[in-house]
Amino acid sequence: MKRHKALLLLLLFMLPPLHCSISATDNPRKTPPSGINASKSNDTGSGKKLLILWWNVENLFDAVDDPATADDDFTPSGRLHWTPKKLFLKQMRLRHVITAVRASPDYGKYPDLLAFAESENRRTFEDTLSPLDGIRYKTLYYESSDPRGIDIGIAYDPQSLLFRSIKAYTVPSAREIIVAGFSAEGRSFHVIVNHWPSRSFDTEWSEPKRIAAAIVCRHIADSLMQRNPKEKLIIMGDFNDGPENRSVKEVLRSSFDVRKVIAEQHISLFNCWSGSRQNGSFRFKTRWQRIDQMLLSAAMLEHSGIWFPADGFRCFSFFRMLDPLTGKPWPTCEKNRYLGGYSDHLPLVLKLEVDNRR
Repeated sequence: MKRHKALLLLLLFMLPPLHCSISATDNPRKTPPSGINASKSNDTGSGKKLLILWWNVENLFDAVDDPATADDDFTPSGRLHWTPKKLFLKQMRLRHVITAVRASPDYGKYPDLLAFAESENRRTFEDTLSPLDGIRYKTLYYESSDPRGIDIGIAYDPQSLLFRSIKAYTVPSAREIIVAGFSAEGRSFHVIVNHWPSRSFDTEWSEPKRIAAAIVCRHIADSLMQRNPKEKLIIMGDFNDGPENRSVKEVLRSSFDVRKVIAEQHISLFNCWSGSRQNGSFRFKTRWQRIDQMLLSAAMLEHSGIWFPADGFRCFSFFRMLDPLTGKPWPTCEKNRYLGGYSDHLPLVLKLEVDNRR
């Protein structure tokens, strides 16, 4: 069975390149949840689209031992026998997905801004993106204090975005939270990028760490919105908690109710999974989870400047990214075995409208 599975995966990868092979189920919402730009959902203004991608790419490691981090498994002599060839294949797969975003009829372009979790270092992150044809990303990179050495890398297209600021916030017993400011067509916005502690070992033991991260993240959001009541804010990342968990629902004050978010303004944040028919971005055993999330400030729901349209969110995938036997994301590694897939997470894509009218 294992031999047949490996052969099937190999044959799938050898198929011709994708051209728009996005299934109907990948488009989660053709009609908006009530209240979200409902009367203007087809009015795209005179501006352009802005694409933002978040993805936990699962262990984007080089094959060189870093004595300062616990990366021994990802070396030629390590448990996974990680080699430059395996890294190269993984980087090809990541580029394949980014190229598929451009090929999708719903997008037709590369992401203007993307953020990866679980990148080992700046060089590996940049080497993954640099071969992309037709775009030259600039990168923002912060070496985290994570003992494994995994970081968040941010890349942006300087042709569409103007970089303004970046800052890292320390979180007790967790990875730093990164805040970056940009503008598009003169319209400014901030992204708050997160990778919270995992649920490994014991959920009750790890939950306080995620709550601590949520407290810091919410403090950052409150500070930005206090400074600018119309702050265009995107909070995204792998929270390792779902929308129903305390850290997201109670501390971040995530909500699926667009009317509540608009009415409360700076209190609640809109969770982009609202109205989605997709199951999630990560699957643990047989259960899909929505631990990768994008949350928006109330100002993002207003039809002005930069704003979120009705069909603006998707958990992006196509058939090659999924294990053909189980239907779950095809990982690079699982249970200390190398499988050669894309990632154990699926990426999230946010499509925004940018109105350049004054």
